[in-house]
Amino acid sequence: MTTEIEKQSQDLEILFQDENYVAINKPHGLLVHRSKIATNTDLFAVQQLRNQLGQHVYPAHRLDRKTSGVLLFALNKSALSAIREIFEKEEMKKTYWAIVRGYTDADGLIDYALTNDKGKSQEAQTAYTTLDRSEIEVPHGKFTTSRYSWIEAKPKTGRMHQLRKHFAHIFHPIIGDRPHGCNKQNKLFLEKWKMGTMLLHAVELGFVHPYTEQQITIKANAQAEFVRMVNTLGFDRNLLS
Repeated sequence: MTTEIEKQSQDLEILFQDENYVAINKPHGLLVHRSKIATNTDLFAVQQLRNQLGQHVYPAHRLDRKTSGVLLFALNKSALSAIREIFEKEEMKKTYWAIVRGYTDADGLIDYALTNDKGKSQEAQTAYTTLDRSEIEVPHGKFTTSRYSWIEAKPKTGRMHQLRKHFAHIFHPIIGDRPHGCNKQNKLFLEKWKMGTMLLHAVELGFVHPYTEQQITIKANAQAEFVRMVNTLGFDRNLLS
């Protein structure tokens, strides 16, 4: 079993850095910043990266605690305003990998409005492609086997927990997701494979740099726990490269 935060005393993996921005490959289980709802840890990406670089950093967006992958920071407040405008205009191209329950369609568009924390309904769209499917000889419930899909998702909007809610909505919840996922599947993975994280990874972030006007594409390799489950479930590991 691998822990969610592996050797957090080590430096964070830096994927991109210039005078205005830095991006890391956030591990599963690491909070972006201090939160009142998570008092059981003293480890945060903001503080770790600040200490690693020896300067202040400003998160340009957020990833859930259990989501790994590309996390972008600004290195000054002017750069933060510039990059947040790109996010707000929904011009940031985001790509995620997820392992979900069941066999998803070859591709699809989930168009389903979501309600934010203020009770306001917001339109939300997620396009996805199925990268691979797996059926393993593990009985579950009334079925003699268990089926899973490895999908690539591209959210067209940026709503809170959008991917988690959208895949639950089409009855293909992300493995390890709570509270939107499948409790029975989560229990199976925890008991059989000692896997308790959420199998959601932010694999790529693309945007036009607000200062250089160059196209920037930042990619993050899957973390160890995601790779372990790709191998365990028999997906094509060549897709990891």
